[in-house]
Amino acid sequence: MNFLIPNITDIIDILLVAFLLYRLVLLLRRTGGFQILLGLAAVLLLYFVVSMLDLKLMKSFLNAIREYWPLAFIIIFQQEIRGLFARLAHNHDFKSLFKDTKKSVYANLLNAVAIMSFRKVGALIVIENSRKLDEYIESGEIIDANITVKLLLTIFNSKTILHDGAVIIRNNRIYACKVVLPLSEKVEFKQKLGTRHLAALGISEESDAFCVIVSEETGKISTAYNGEIILGISQDELAQRIKDGTS
Repeated sequence: MNFLIPNITDIIDILLVAFLLYRLVLLLRRTGGFQILLGLAAVLLLYFVVSMLDLKLMKSFLNAIREYWPLAFIIIFQQEIRGLFARLAHNHDFKSLFKDTKKSVYANLLNAVAIMSFRKVGALIVIENSRKLDEYIESGEIIDANITVKLLLTIFNSKTILHDGAVIIRNNRIYACKVVLPLSEKVEFKQKLGTRHLAALGISEESDAFCVIVSEETGKISTAYNGEIILGISQDELAQRIKDGTS
């Protein structure tokens, strides 16, 4: 039974494969190619079930067309595959397979939030996850720019025409601003929260987006995620919540 006990090289091998698979799943989710992974998993699951149940006719059929699976897969998911590679070429997302860039990507965002909190500048920043927010982005202005402190401070400056509404972060870029979001209808919050907080809570109820809010009255930082709002958090808490809410 000693052959069942893994040695150190087996453990390293397993951990490396698990890490690469994990990063690949995150990559596909971020670039909109997650449907491809689900389609492949469905095909493999079907073949596994057929083999386990020993469905001879179905197994013979699958074996007969097995050599055509890659072609059929490409035909079925051609749009997703084309979009995936286009995003990879544009954003160089293969880098994320080997290193965690989240800290550097959102460093400017965290710095901008800290400055706005100190100056009591109202802000609403929405980080898009797997659920795309295209129907809301249509209400705003698309800018598709790098995340910089100066740009965020300019957008939320009350003297600009862009400060009303939300900023949408997509693929680690400021994709849109002045976006109108749905307000939460929760009775317990409607009386005590302002429009920005209700909008953040509202979009978090309808999607998996992660929201950062800076209060114009108090400068306090809050977050909304999965239909829950956390009021008055510190800079360190914000950094950790962004990491947890955008993985």
